[in-house]
Amino acid sequence: QVQLVESGGGLVQAGDSLKLTCAASSDTSIIFGTYSVAWFRQAPGKEREIVAAINWSGLSTYYADSVKGRSTISRTNAKDTVYLQMSSLNTDDTGVYYCAAKRGLYVSGPDYDYWGQGTQVTVSS
Repeated sequence: QVQLVESGGGLVQAGDSLKLTCAASSDTSIIFGTYSVAWFRQAPGKEREIVAAINWSGLSTYYADSVKGRSTISRTNAKDTVYLQMSSLNTDDTGVYYCAAKRGLYVSGPDYDYWGQGTQVTVSS
């Protein structure tokens, strides 16, 4: 089992930046550094959507068009941690942000093995 805990959410102003953290803990037999990780978000009344993803090595990344150019996903495998840095936030970025992990390459859909509980991000205008 892999447990994922998100942090870094909060209330920010439009135009601000925010850094989300996803910290993983697992059984000693599971190496988090071999998992791809993605950030999803869910706005009120909307379906959960992928925001960004990163493969196990960090050399391959994916960004949704809505955040491309103003977001960076990164990871530190030695710390079992994945980050999402977002800038130029707008009200459309409001939602609950979840990190998710899966073996193999990331996918844009929700087919991930493990999910965190989420962290709320609210962007005020």
